[in-house]
Amino acid sequence: MDFAVDRKMVHAGTGGVEFDAAKPTIVFIHGASMDHTIWALQGRYLAHHGYSVLAIDLPGHGSSNGPALESIEQMADWIASAIKATTTNPVTIVGHSMGAIVALETAAQNPEKIAAMALAGAAVPMNVHHNLLTQTRDEPSAAIDSILTWAYSRRAQIGGTRVPGLWMLGGGRRLIERNAGEQLHIDFKACSTYLKGPESASKVSCPTLIIVGNDDRMTPPKAANNLQQAIPHSQTVFIQGSGHMMMIEYPDQTLDVLRDFLQTTIPLGQDYEGE
Repeated sequence: MDFAVDRKMVHAGTGGVEFDAAKPTIVFIHGASMDHTIWALQGRYLAHHGYSVLAIDLPGHGSSNGPALESIEQMADWIASAIKATTTNPVTIVGHSMGAIVALETAAQNPEKIAAMALAGAAVPMNVHHNLLTQTRDEPSAAIDSILTWAYSRRAQIGGTRVPGLWMLGGGRRLIERNAGEQLHIDFKACSTYLKGPESASKVSCPTLIIVGNDDRMTPPKAANNLQQAIPHSQTVFIQGSGHMMMIEYPDQTLDVLRDFLQTTIPLGQDYEGE
């Protein structure tokens, strides 16, 4: 699905189902140098089970027009505009990594637009080591090597997929390479310079789910504990064995915790009960 924000084209995956603003809407936000495809399994399932899905490509990522936005605050304002452009109803917002702090800032600044929120692989602050930040600007290929090493669990480093022939790290590399122009450095710098996370977390008023991979070395479980303490009405669920990329490493388990959360916060009508 394509639509316009500030007269620029935005692309969003809808899970293979035509978007219907009358249904409860879930807005998915990807992480740094990624795109909407990371939410393929979760988005498709939810779109076929009563929800409308918008897995959005941020500006300069995937198929959305650029340029990439340079701060988390700018991205949050843009997401609020994207929501306004597609529906008049409050939405559930789901973010991963950089997308999680974008979701957090969006919910803090636009409480009337957000009915519920899920944060996967989140931390505030989201510090980026200065060596990696420099690599993203000067040596993007080396930076991608470093990112993949830290983003995936130890299990995923040696395989771990249930489907023979699939290579998680290879797929992760291609995903980042598709979005690894100057936005690689812009995204990581935006994460590292976002300092108002704790303040914004305290302003969140909607029900919030924090999803944590217990083998996440980019945003370790301790960071999730701090986040839960800062956000009222929040709960944390751990996905055992997963690293930072839980929606790819453990897609079914990630879907399960999202679905359980949605069923308690955004219940569907009788037509979809039991599915």
